[in-house]
Amino acid sequence: MAPMTARIPDKATVDGLEDRWNEAWEDQGTYRFDESKDREQIYSIDTPPPTVSGSLHVGHVFSYTHTDAVARYQRMRGREVFYPMGWDDNGLPTERRVQNYFGVRCDPHLPYEPGFEPPHEGGEGKSIKAADQQPISRRNFVELCERLTEEDEKQFEALWRHLGLSVDWSRTYQTIAPNAQAVAQQAFVRSLARGEAYQAEAPTLWDVTFRTAVAQAELEDRERPGAYHRIAFEPAADLEEATGSYDSIWIETTRPELLPACVALVAHPDDERYKPLFGKHVRTPLFGVEVPVVAHRLASPDKGSGIAMICTFGDVTDVIWWRELDLPMRSVLGRDGRFAADAPAGLDAPDAAAAYAELAGKTVFSAQARVVEMLQEADLMDGDPRPISHPVKFYEKGDKPLEIVTSRQWYIANGGRDAALRGSLLERGAELDFVPAHMGKRYENWVNGLTGDWLISRQRFFGVPIPVWYPLDEDGEPVWDQRIVPSEDTLPVDPSVDAAPGFSEGQRDQPGGFVGELDIMDTWATSSLTPQIVGGWRDDPELFAKVFPMDLRPQGQDIIRTWLFSTLVRSHLEHGVLPWKHAAISGWILDPDRKKMSKSKGNVVTPMGLLETHGSDAVRYWAASARLGTDAAFDEGQMKVGRRLAMKVLNASKFVLGATGIATAADESLAEGLRATDHVTGGVLGADPLATGAAGDPNPAALDSTGSPVTEPLDRALLAGLADVVDKAGAAFEAYDHTRALEVAETLFWTFCDDYLELVKTRAYDGAAPGEQIDPFAECSPGAASARAALTLALETFLRLFAPVLPFATEEVWSWFRPGSVHRAPWPESAPLRIAAGDAPDMTLVGAAGEALATLRKIKSEAKVSQRTELVSVDLLVPESQVQAVFAAKADLMAAGRVRALQIVDAVVALDPGVDGEGPEDGSIGSSADTTVMRTENVVFAD
Repeated sequence: MAPMTARIPDKATVDGLEDRWNEAWEDQGTYRFDESKDREQIYSIDTPPPTVSGSLHVGHVFSYTHTDAVARYQRMRGREVFYPMGWDDNGLPTERRVQNYFGVRCDPHLPYEPGFEPPHEGGEGKSIKAADQQPISRRNFVELCERLTEEDEKQFEALWRHLGLSVDWSRTYQTIAPNAQAVAQQAFVRSLARGEAYQAEAPTLWDVTFRTAVAQAELEDRERPGAYHRIAFEPAADLEEATGSYDSIWIETTRPELLPACVALVAHPDDERYKPLFGKHVRTPLFGVEVPVVAHRLASPDKGSGIAMICTFGDVTDVIWWRELDLPMRSVLGRDGRFAADAPAGLDAPDAAAAYAELAGKTVFSAQARVVEMLQEADLMDGDPRPISHPVKFYEKGDKPLEIVTSRQWYIANGGRDAALRGSLLERGAELDFVPAHMGKRYENWVNGLTGDWLISRQRFFGVPIPVWYPLDEDGEPVWDQRIVPSEDTLPVDPSVDAAPGFSEGQRDQPGGFVGELDIMDTWATSSLTPQIVGGWRDDPELFAKVFPMDLRPQGQDIIRTWLFSTLVRSHLEHGVLPWKHAAISGWILDPDRKKMSKSKGNVVTPMGLLETHGSDAVRYWAASARLGTDAAFDEGQMKVGRRLAMKVLNASKFVLGATGIATAADESLAEGLRATDHVTGGVLGADPLATGAAGDPNPAALDSTGSPVTEPLDRALLAGLADVVDKAGAAFEAYDHTRALEVAETLFWTFCDDYLELVKTRAYDGAAPGEQIDPFAECSPGAASARAALTLALETFLRLFAPVLPFATEEVWSWFRPGSVHRAPWPESAPLRIAAGDAPDMTLVGAAGEALATLRKIKSEAKVSQRTELVSVDLLVPESQVQAVFAAKADLMAAGRVRALQIVDAVVALDPGVDGEGPEDGSIGSSADTTVMRTENVVFAD
């Protein structure tokens, strides 16, 4: 076989394509966003900013590939795609990573140390105990956070580029960068002015490890062992008098250590057992405090003894009871998760104070053990604790169960306490196009299940400062309700460093001066503003008007309650509109045991090794094979299938370009390659706006009387089927079903490779030896011209169909014969293909011809001879419905099957011994032959 041209490699491979084309795309600005376009020409994507706190995993590759396929499709549809990339680099995950990586911890009371170098660097620093981490100032700590995230971001970008994300890399952002901080603070200041943001001292979910408040959206239930303790409350005088009974009231609790915080017992109002007790009092065991017995609908008659103690606070239900029943506060836990040194109000009696002293300073675990001992010693507990397993609330990134402490925090209204706002947000959710649609129910359930407003303040260090100061009175106490707020033109500000407006730094923390807010915003309070950050809401209103509301929000299903909901809330409050039209929700990646992959479970797979082993196109193929909202198994076998497909694209393209002669022309120049393409296809594709050379005159041999460049029935049938695929794939992409688009294209492509190419190979070469260079402008037979036109049209179409999923292989082939990028080429249209297909109704002919060729090859396989062995003659028995189709492809079948004489016989007719002597004279075959299956008879092999 003669070598390929200089432009097309002798041995095509997908290896190394990523580096080559990433560099070319960057140099050529292939994915650079053009701001001059109008809004109706733009398709904008609110890309998820991954958390920069370690490494990406294969789940990221999975979901981001889905987004990139949409971006590439929309770009080929002629839209100017606004596709930025951000880094979510503030918050607890980054702080934890910095602590472990550098062996430090933040102490905001320490002074800044210029030029500080950490005591440890590298790995995860997990050998360094928390107590051994070096305390440093807040500013030094933030500098280390910025230093580490900058390095992480470089690694993230390298991986995303290797994967082939068609992001405009000139438009990256950080959620901690000054412009992002200014956006977050401006949105906060405006919400504060409208009364949507407010401060309150209230029970707060608290992570004792991180020592920060936690929002409802950040909770997760984890199954943990526990135990029910059956404890006796003695009746107070009013209860004894009302009932005439001195019997103890038994409750069952998993939190006996909270007895000193007990403020009431509660039962369901319809529970007949406890109705006589309502309004009366009991005494708490060990502490002897009188507390009321109350009724509430949330009490469960079937749980434990049917009556429970209300403590301040054991869980969120305690908070509801405390608030709705107007009960007193009796807090015992501090922010460090230990019992406070001083007993709460109400435990003034000597016995109560002595009992509490046994618990002061203890952890929850130690306090529980001591309370159980004391109860048993006083004979106030019935039997031993009864072991159970029950769900316990954790901060999603925390290691210890959450506690509830009272603290002053900042909130933003989200409908949790405002029915009208909740209704508006539900209406917004109904307006949003969720893909798949059932994900909208998750949003609706979340909104309906809210129990309070969005807590946005965090008692941490690396985040966006809450832009507020407080005046100090003459005693140096903050006047909380007289907040000092900056003007928008001064943002961003840091109240812990910047002096309050109208004050000097010397007045900080002085009576009559000011104090700065030390809390930072929750990371979602910044991430919820990604459309405003990337769209230039604050700094570039012209751009913002062009990209907002955005077209697409792609994300995972697990953050509907956080990122999606919070972004929708901010957009509704600030702009009065949805932030996007569509929400594309990806499913989860499952490990071989069908469990969700996650870092916390330790079952994730890092992606770079996969990309290097299988190739990026192969990994993208695996990801794109799963529909939105559908969980997918991690499957390297599927990646191998994807690599095989990408390789087939390269090799099939080599054959087509060689057989049509386009490779010969393209070797001279891409302009000549384009001219040859136009010549071979008879001009059916029309003018290409990316063409840099003049198109050639159509090949006269490729036009029939109707003007179609394709004349042979087999070729026309292929193009008719391809036109249907183009319509189906386009409709699928419009419905955000990338998987369906890939399925229909891939199915036909394998038919094209396995059947059609083999059938038309000889005809396309028109007497030339396979691999011999073809002159595309030389005169050829009509049959060859028809094959070459169909091959070229099919190749052009397949490359564009596969481009969103296999960007590297398709770009490689495109560069062999066309200028520009396939990713800036128009998405294929079915109309030119239908013109070329003429009166061909569908793909039936190709399928029948392929089946016939397989039947002829089966003869040789069963005879254990080479497929190059000629058949002198053979009778091919064909089902009645396929006879006409096989006859139409007879010449190609004979050439591909190397058959000298081929008789095509109707399989039904062949069974009739009275027709032309076909079949056994006694008709014995009639009872066993299947006339719906092709088979052969009277086979004669050449010597």
